[in-house]
Amino acid sequence: MKKEISKGIIYGIIPHIGCITFIAASILGVTFLTQLFKPLLMNRYFFYFLILLSILFATISSAIYLRNNGILSLRGIKRKWKYLSLMYGSTIGVNLFFFMLVFPMLANFSLIDGSPAVPGAETASVKLEVDIPCPGHATLISGELKTIQGIDSVKFLLPNDFLVTYDPSKTSVEEMLSLSVFREFPAKMVSS
Repeated sequence: MKKEISKGIIYGIIPHIGCITFIAASILGVTFLTQLFKPLLMNRYFFYFLILLSILFATISSAIYLRNNGILSLRGIKRKWKYLSLMYGSTIGVNLFFFMLVFPMLANFSLIDGSPAVPGAETASVKLEVDIPCPGHATLISGELKTIQGIDSVKFLLPNDFLVTYDPSKTSVEEMLSLSVFREFPAKMVSS
């Protein structure tokens, strides 16, 4: 029984290796690991690729499960349709959970925030609407905005807005919008 439970856990984790790696890198690597993933995140289709990768891993995991039980056949698939439905359903559900909840939360979580405002200094805020394909790209946008001297904080708001608090004596909206990330993911100011 214990062996079956551990096998089930392993079969359940395999489809989500890409997402788990990305989350660990986002939390641990505000600097180095985020830079490692930046080329991938600059691709609009990166998160869709992760979903396809998860489905591929679910298929591999399911094939291993069926083979280990000696039923890797069409009849075995029909016999274990409930298990397979649960495997693919949970894979899609977990991906949606990551992309709609976890990654947006990571965009608002940071071990290092922007440059904190000097007490008594004037601050301004601007709301930017960014053409990101999914909330998973929010961490990239937040991280890039925080590289600008004078940015106090960046808050991601679903579906694709960023509330940026900054010191207008150190930076401007024009400087923010000139970031290279906004060539791939166009941004516009919606309110100040």
